[in-house]
Amino acid sequence: MSFHSTAVQLVTLAAEGEEHGGRHQSLDPLVTGGAAFLILMLLLWITTRFNRDR
Repeated sequence: MSFHSTAVQLVTLAAEGEEHGGRHQSLDPLVTGGAAFLILMLLLWITTRFNRDR
């Protein structure tokens, strides 16, 4: 597979995604970002609980 044919396939794929709006209806950016923030805060809390020797 050559670079040119790969590029043509990627452009075609990107153009098809544009027709459908580019994202799924059920994925709300605010909910996704909020959930990621909460998970990161939980991991930070867990890390600080195990690092009490300092």
